[in-house]
Amino acid sequence: MRSSGEFTRAVRGGRRAGRRTVVLHALVPGSSAADRPETIGPTAVAPARIGFVVSRAVGPAVVRNRVKRRLRHIARDWTDQFPAGSLVVLRANPPAGGATWTELRDDAESARSRLSRQRTPTGGRSSARTRG
Repeated sequence: MRSSGEFTRAVRGGRRAGRRTVVLHALVPGSSAADRPETIGPTAVAPARIGFVVSRAVGPAVVRNRVKRRLRHIARDWTDQFPAGSLVVLRANPPAGGATWTELRDDAESARSRLSRQRTPTGGRSSARTRG
């Protein structure tokens, strides 16, 4: 993903799973016009696209780039894990700068598996919340 509009749609309209070092947002195409998958031909649907957000809070440029490279490597095979046309954003939290490779990988995989277990195919909550 490259456009800010796609990042915004995924973060605001998608499902979310957070861990200590990363937060994963996924907008899976649904039935509404806003969530329809992008087509790349008359019938072909674009594969899932993944974007990364690593802010200055993670650390200096060297650390941010290392975290970004690690996240790209972790998510390289995820396009098959999400339905075609999905928009996925993997955002690094500040502790990601000091995290080891295995901590980062485990948190990202845990967030991905949590999103794949959720029942609702589109954004939103799967059950109503009660406040007490």
